Amino acid sequence: MSGYVKINKGLNIKLAGEADKSISNLPHPETFAVCPGDFVSLSPKLLVKEGDEVLAGSPLLFDKNNESIKFCSPVSGEVVGIVRADKRKILEVRILADREIKYLDHGVISLTDLNRESLIEHLLKSGVWPFIRQRPFGTVANPHNIPKSIFISAFDTNPLAPDIDFVLNGKESLFQTGLDVLQKLTDGKVHLNIHTELNSPSFGNFNGIELNKVSGPHPAGNIGVQIHHIDPLNKGEHIWTVNPQDVIVIGKLFENGIYDTRKIITLAGSQIIKPAYYQVIGGCSVKNLLKDAGLKAGENRIISGSVLSGQRVLPDGFLGFYDSQITVIPEGNQAEFLGWLSPGLNKFSVSRTFFSWLSPTKKHELNTNLHGEERPFVITGQYEKVFPMDIYPVQLLKSILIEDIEQMEKLGIYEVVEEDFALCEFVCTSKIKSQEILRRGLDIIQSEFS
Repeated sequence: MSGYVKINKGLNIKLAGEADKSISNLPHPETFAVCPGDFVSLSPKLLVKEGDEVLAGSPLLFDKNNESIKFCSPVSGEVVGIVRADKRKILEVRILADREIKYLDHGVISLTDLNRESLIEHLLKSGVWPFIRQRPFGTVANPHNIPKSIFISAFDTNPLAPDIDFVLNGKESLFQTGLDVLQKLTDGKVHLNIHTELNSPSFGNFNGIELNKVSGPHPAGNIGVQIHHIDPLNKGEHIWTVNPQDVIVIGKLFENGIYDTRKIITLAGSQIIKPAYYQVIGGCSVKNLLKDAGLKAGENRIISGSVLSGQRVLPDGFLGFYDSQITVIPEGNQAEFLGWLSPGLNKFSVSRTFFSWLSPTKKHELNTNLHGEERPFVITGQYEKVFPMDIYPVQLLKSILIEDIEQMEKLGIYEVVEEDFALCEFVCTSKIKSQEILRRGLDIIQSEFS
């Protein structure tokens, strides 16, 4: 049985620099990293020290709030650096990789031999558990909770995002194994959501899932939007989410017995000379990727993830744990004559301030310039035009600013995470940091009831 969801509100942002659909293989970068900052509300505790030798799948650190959740090395090699910030906060655990990756053998285990408790224990021990996230809050899933359902979004509507159908081609068996594992973790349904324009027949052949078709502009691909319209989240309930390529990582564990985080990402953006798909290992350095694809001259913003909700990284930084794209756009820190008042045929506008509406298929070269500073947060109706949930976004953000927990709950804070407000932040003439405010509200609620 399948469902259909039509998203009417939203905005597709067409950016220049889309990746060609050909997969490049690089000699693996020398250095990899696991970054605790990729995980919401993580209190990391180290299990290794500089100079230690590790295998791919060896635990590097664990969560002090739940010691059974471990975070493992994506490669074998030597721990060459533990980067810290103020108050000795752990930023990165760096591994100098071996030429040939050696894996910690977890053994090939049949799913039929495992009940739910032993299955969770195996996922925790092997290090693949952090690939399963939990709503509300967007944290690593708590193994003690039983989710009412599990969601997988098999398409991504973010600008320059990878084509999931192309990425998963040829990996259907591993994907099905991963789905079989997820089915044993919930008493509810495993929802696999595809876009109505997807022509691939393979998604209709998977067993044990609820296939839902979704249409509409971005953020139709956001898992939060899909949950809201298919199986809304109420206070006290939990829903788990998994990225499609992470389902394959789970499948590899049970078919091959190893922690194998290889995945396909896009390196794209207007500042990339040769945008392309690359097969990489999770946590890889972006330096070799940028060198292979070529970087245009000028000051650039390198983003691990989407331009709307990704994290800025340095040229010698690392791919985020959950990210499947690296985007490079101009920094946009140069002054512009007359600013936004200057007319231009090449400027992008959500409203009809400029002429981009006359060329809806044109791809734009946008930069990071905000074209103004933060202004009074007034109700303009802009958020509601791109926010496809039955939630009042402006009122929710204002309830967070005054730290009114009861009002936050009434306005639906349990249903959203930062990426769901990314478009609101993009269209906001007040230049309000909506995603940052929302995370502050989620942290307040989580600390209040933890």
